[in-house]
Amino acid sequence: MPKDSEERANARKEEIINACAALYETVGYKDITIRDIGKKTSFTRTAIYHYFQTKEEIFLALLQREHEAWAADLEALAAQGGGLTPEAFAGAFAATLGRRGCMLKLMSMNLYDMEGNSRMENLVAFKRAYAAALRAAGRCLERYFPRLAGRGAQEFLYGFFPFLFGVYPYTSRTEKQAGAMAQAGVPCWPYTAQELVREFTARALRGLLAEQPREDLSE
Repeated sequence: MPKDSEERANARKEEIINACAALYETVGYKDITIRDIGKKTSFTRTAIYHYFQTKEEIFLALLQREHEAWAADLEALAAQGGGLTPEAFAGAFAATLGRRGCMLKLMSMNLYDMEGNSRMENLVAFKRAYAAALRAAGRCLERYFPRLAGRGAQEFLYGFFPFLFGVYPYTSRTEKQAGAMAQAGVPCWPYTAQELVREFTARALRGLLAEQPREDLSE
């Protein structure tokens, strides 16, 4: 593909993804259609099918972009170096998710639909972005807590990434959900997503560091 055509195609893909993201801020996933997305672009709805075959592929591309942005923030955090307590690191680590509300929402609510109705090449591209975020998180641990390198870091990551899938439901609720919880006597968690991530990260790190031989602890 000629360079100008490739750039035009990438620009159109970004426009489609942006339109999808804008709709997702106010409209539920199931209610958004390719027709709706097309109305927010500068070209015809049918042109979308040159780039994405299904609505799910558009949302998966949005989720991929979210992970790429998160990975970049994690890499920037890793590049700053060490010298933080578990609590201070947890705050900085949680801050990388401060603008990733869309990512957390998609992960918790719609991942299976997106992956199941996307072509393999699209799914592989997303998985690569997910893997990049996983590696970037690992580099953060290596830089700030080198004594956790290896098994300790792996234990954190194996706990943290599955935990992320539950952050959105526990920190975001509709009025109907809140009302049902009140009538059922279920307490609402008093945390934002960033606060919940910070608390989890700090507790997990303190526990893992406490398991290390005392002579190895320099953090």
